[in-house]
Amino acid sequence: MDGEERRRSDAQRSIMTDSNITGDLRIPERVTLKKEIGLLSACTIIIGNIIGSGIFISPKGVLEHSGSVGLALVVWMLGGGVAALGSLCYAELGVTIPKSGGDYSYVTEIFGGLVGFLLLWSAVLIMYPTTLAVIALTFSNYVLQPVFPYCVPPYMATRMLSAICILFLTWVNCYSVRLATRIQDVFTVGKLLALGLIITVGLMQIYGGNYESLTPQVAFRFDKPPSIGQIALAFLHASFAFSGWNFLNYVTEELVDPRRNLPRAIYISIPLVTIVYTLTNIAYFSSMSPDELLSSNAVAVTFGEKLLGVFSTLMPISVALSTFGGINGYLFTSSRLCFSGAREGHLPSLLAMIHFKHCTPIPALLVCCTATIVILCIGETHNLINYVSFINYLSYGVTIAALLFYRWKKPNLYRPIKVLFDALAS
Repeated sequence: MDGEERRRSDAQRSIMTDSNITGDLRIPERVTLKKEIGLLSACTIIIGNIIGSGIFISPKGVLEHSGSVGLALVVWMLGGGVAALGSLCYAELGVTIPKSGGDYSYVTEIFGGLVGFLLLWSAVLIMYPTTLAVIALTFSNYVLQPVFPYCVPPYMATRMLSAICILFLTWVNCYSVRLATRIQDVFTVGKLLALGLIITVGLMQIYGGNYESLTPQVAFRFDKPPSIGQIALAFLHASFAFSGWNFLNYVTEELVDPRRNLPRAIYISIPLVTIVYTLTNIAYFSSMSPDELLSSNAVAVTFGEKLLGVFSTLMPISVALSTFGGINGYLFTSSRLCFSGAREGHLPSLLAMIHFKHCTPIPALLVCCTATIVILCIGETHNLINYVSFINYLSYGVTIAALLFYRWKKPNLYRPIKVLFDALAS
């Protein structure tokens, strides 16, 4: 008996020693994602994911389908309004169900595994690789535009440069979360400065009297009244430029104090982006006629060539930096979706593994990288935008329906934030 008691006592001391190391009596030490994202980095993740390629390629599609400058500006503002309403709904879900994985985690928690499984696979195979491919193609087109000033850059050149960019940023995200967030911070500031330059030059044009296209008589002049379908396509192009407003929800578990910083980041970021987008489009229209904008393959480059003279090379460089940061942000957040899906058993368990030293989900990042490179080879930019925007809004609709159902199912659950739809949910 004395020997048995001695062995039991030694085992208890061993458990106590291990628990002192881990800080918990029951949970052993394990590799996990670290909480390294503060409020500033949270804002730059949202802004950096929204401001990627959209503001530099969508103005052409919005104007083409809306049929007039005035209606195009209205569509841009409505796009910001919808993003704001959606982000408020996601803020409530994010603080009520504080899990990484965004839409997928919320839908799985509320509607069950089948709906979450379907949404997860559509996101992993379609939504995020397609969006990443569009941003990467925009990056390569703007980088190569000065090299091919009088023609469209060659197909193979754009694809190869896009693939190199994606591979490099995948390596960065595999190596260090801190390095990836620092890149996001720096390039978000850079892209805001680039758009600030466009807005400043545009406002100077308006101050100089060049605002004929913006007067109501001209702005709402239609050669042919747009159909409902055309307006819907215009809205899809604008919504693509705003896509990414929900991406902070994909890294909730890495966010410092998510119940406080998640809604704060949304309140700061969405209005800022909407103002910047609207002013940027006003700047475009102050210096280019609708025909010039529609005939341009790179709107910001055409803008720079008209107004910046010898400094016109700043525009393709600025857009390239902007899209580079956008690719980094999308890789960072979409890989966490793969990680969350694998953790729930809806993807191979390999994708839930984290590197023991770098604490990064390397297998998930490699899957995102591979899927994006495949999409690069099979699509044209504007067709991809129409496709992915429709799938995005289908996903948003399912998630907001989940919010309403959760309100009805658990009306007494504590919600640090509660927004919208009270009458519908009660």
